[in-house]
Amino acid sequence: MKILFVGDIYASSGRDILSDKLPELRAAYQPDFIIVNAENAAHGKGINQKIYESILDMGADVMTMGNHTWDNRSIFSFIDEANNLVRPANGPAAWPGVGYRLMKAGKSRIAVINLLGMVDVNGAASSPFTCFDAIYEQIKDEVDYIFVDLHAEATSEKIAFGWYVDGRASAVVGTHTHVPTADARILPKGCAYQTDVGMTGPRDGVIGVDRDIIIHRFVTGLPQGFSVAEGVTQLNAVAITFDDESKKAIEIVPIHIEQ
Repeated sequence: MKILFVGDIYASSGRDILSDKLPELRAAYQPDFIIVNAENAAHGKGINQKIYESILDMGADVMTMGNHTWDNRSIFSFIDEANNLVRPANGPAAWPGVGYRLMKAGKSRIAVINLLGMVDVNGAASSPFTCFDAIYEQIKDEVDYIFVDLHAEATSEKIAFGWYVDGRASAVVGTHTHVPTADARILPKGCAYQTDVGMTGPRDGVIGVDRDIIIHRFVTGLPQGFSVAEGVTQLNAVAITFDDESKKAIEIVPIHIEQ
């Protein structure tokens, strides 16, 4: 089993490079299943139905979200019918949509779980640790692989979570900071792990936003509207390979492409 995960798609430049490069990635890594984080896909804030459908058309099997899930209000009109979209599972019970999905790739069954961190991300989120425990008990006998996108700010929280679920989750990848970390590895009990995969979108801004706007805010302390950065575009992803018998990860390869 091979899974390709593409880090936070940011605005039109992120969607464009995904469309351009996904065929090359499919040829190079031959994934059986493709997961894309799309919480920034609509101009850096949330997602709409047209973009959701376009990413499916590109070849994604499922999309995960994050703290910007609800920023584009149009999501409320389609999320309950979006069978390939997963919003954070550890939000309030009133949130529409679902926090995990059980999906198939050939003969394999895959659970895709989306979780929010508790540190400086969304005050409404409950513990991703105990939320995972509850989901795991429900699905552990129904799936071959469990993939977790932990959308979190604190590296310490993501690292602790990886150790906590090693041996239960097949893979844990971090998103949210938009900056890839250099710690992709296989944990001792067979869980593929990376603290943050990074983002797919403008390289030369500040996590996607025009850099002059962010510099102005830091220098003056004054709020300012944002615009998406221009220039070179990057794609960050990971390709994960699992042993078909043990179901444990045997390789995780970070991917970085610019155009």
